Amino acid sequence: MRKTVLAACLLASAATGAVYAQTATTGATATAPGKPQLGDFGVDLSAMDKAVLPGNDFYNYINGAWMKRTEIPADRASWGGFAILADLSEKRTRQVIEDAAAAPSSNGAMSINDKIGVTYATFMDQAAIEKAGAAPLQPRLAKIAAINSQADLAKAFAEATMHGIDVPVGAGIEQDLKDNTVYAVYMSQGGLGLPDKDYYLKDDPKFAEARTKYVTYIADMMRLAGQPDPQGSAQRIYDLEKQIAQVHWDRAELRQVEKGYNPMQVAQLATAMPGFDWQGMLAAQGLGSQTRVIVGQPSALTGTAKIIVATPLPVWKEYLAFHTISNAAPLLSSPFVNTQFAFYGTTLNGTPQLKDRWKRGVALVNGSLGEAVGQVYVQKYFPPESKAKADELVRNLIAAMDIRLSKLEWMAPETKVKARAKLAAFTPKIGYPNKWRDYSTLQVVKGDVLGNADRVAEFEYRRQLNKIGKPVDRSEWFMTPQTVNAYANPLMNEVVFPAAILQPPFFDPNADPAVNYGAIGAVIGHELSHHFDDQGRKFDPKGNFSDWWTPQDVTRFNALTDKVVAQYGAYEPIPGSHVNGKLTLGENMADLAGINVAYDAYQLSLKGKKAPVIDGYTGDQRFFMGFGQVWQTKAREASIKNQLTTDPHTPGQWRAYVVRNLDPWYGAFSVKPGQTYYLAPQDRIHIW
Repeated sequence: MRKTVLAACLLASAATGAVYAQTATTGATATAPGKPQLGDFGVDLSAMDKAVLPGNDFYNYINGAWMKRTEIPADRASWGGFAILADLSEKRTRQVIEDAAAAPSSNGAMSINDKIGVTYATFMDQAAIEKAGAAPLQPRLAKIAAINSQADLAKAFAEATMHGIDVPVGAGIEQDLKDNTVYAVYMSQGGLGLPDKDYYLKDDPKFAEARTKYVTYIADMMRLAGQPDPQGSAQRIYDLEKQIAQVHWDRAELRQVEKGYNPMQVAQLATAMPGFDWQGMLAAQGLGSQTRVIVGQPSALTGTAKIIVATPLPVWKEYLAFHTISNAAPLLSSPFVNTQFAFYGTTLNGTPQLKDRWKRGVALVNGSLGEAVGQVYVQKYFPPESKAKADELVRNLIAAMDIRLSKLEWMAPETKVKARAKLAAFTPKIGYPNKWRDYSTLQVVKGDVLGNADRVAEFEYRRQLNKIGKPVDRSEWFMTPQTVNAYANPLMNEVVFPAAILQPPFFDPNADPAVNYGAIGAVIGHELSHHFDDQGRKFDPKGNFSDWWTPQDVTRFNALTDKVVAQYGAYEPIPGSHVNGKLTLGENMADLAGINVAYDAYQLSLKGKKAPVIDGYTGDQRFFMGFGQVWQTKAREASIKNQLTTDPHTPGQWRAYVVRNLDPWYGAFSVKPGQTYYLAPQDRIHIW
């Protein structure tokens, strides 16, 4: 729930059901030649195309030469600043893991280092995995084959959910939106193998091609696992998923957090959403004692329940078998790995080459024992001075945001008071957790890669289950320190910046402040503003879901956000495919707020002094250059298509054009009427 609704993550996007699904903001190993030619102030001047006027195309003015000379690595759907930093983090994490593997415990007991090392070494033992073939799947498939009733099916859905397999209905544990001091059980829609309902239903040539190849993929997976009638079952599975897609809520609707809060007594479920053994599923998930649940998408779950009862049990067994196989495929022999990558990596994202095995091993360990790895990572790569400088930046951004809130013309005075109180109650989390996760009860077995993955999923599910009835742990992090990302969590009223993003090109404690404020400052401001955007504004200073704006505030705010929807909806990253202005509204507003607040914070940091000119560039120019280079991104067309359909973030290049709404940008680069991205002063969007 958190990852799809509540945490307005800066870069993270919805998964597509496979570890190879990548968005246009992720990447790793570089093939572009040489290191950046950094100016004296920390911007890669060799990336610029000075033949381009900033007002005609600011992104290519900053990054045009880089775009021309850069080839996307063969194992990536995209490449850019975020990806380069992720590549560095990946290599550093590999070293942490390999060092752990090289120092086994000497007393016979399995230490945390042993668990890290064994998890990695077991995955890297490709010969053993190839020899095992499909055999590790057979116990799982035998359990599915033994399903004989609707009650058995409900239990199978529960078990799949506990093992991280996406099925049409499932339950999870999250803070209660209206009382965030306690945990609640949420139920939500799911169960699609394609990235979004549009892939099943929209009349689009690319989606039609993906549908055809998806049916082939299903058949290939069933055949590899020795399942009967793979071609026939593939079509039946696809047809079933299409029915499920028809009742799903779309992503723009999923963003409306108030629509996803529908408390219901468990005893009412059978009447309200008939056709499925809801109590049996909850009991099998260890939630049988719960009397109340929160239903995320009532109409979708009601529709799914009807589909469940109308679909023959043998088809559901085929469906579960396929999703079990597909979920396990990255940990199986090469035919499974390559078949899955061909669809999720190449067909859906345009990536021509599978990642090296060690990179996939690092991802597996990060997903299994991420905080244990992160604890070592920050000791090695995040010095105290970096944390201190980042803390200072955050303080300055909060101060700048407070000043902006106090001056908002469209917000009622009484609402401003509450907004500033909410900001004052913020908890910024910088670098790493104060309390590390305890993995002592996680069992890791040498040579059992799929079993280890099962035990990790069970460990995490038990950890979540154990939260019920206990105080909310406000120290918990939802990203590891080695993750190049950031997020805002409205329920905790917090913003979180892992150590790995607090590095160049985003942040350098020794760099020119103008560039730091333009880069990481805009990221920090982005996350701060999520607490006041079209969804974050629905949470009060304590982090509870609450309507604390006046009706007039909402009316004036919506009039402004309509302009944001229209401005971004006009962008066409690939021919015939525009940015979905409604889906991306929250992130686009956060970009707009983030850069405005970062600019103010930079001015505050000067303490009344004039910014120096460095390499011929003024402070304002360096600020905007730092921001523009953050969004340096080159992506494959299929990946952009996927992102435009599924991701609440506008593709990177088009995020850079937010500068056209800032008055100082016009003065910094002499942007004139008639230039492509010029906006008349009255057309510039000023929300924050």
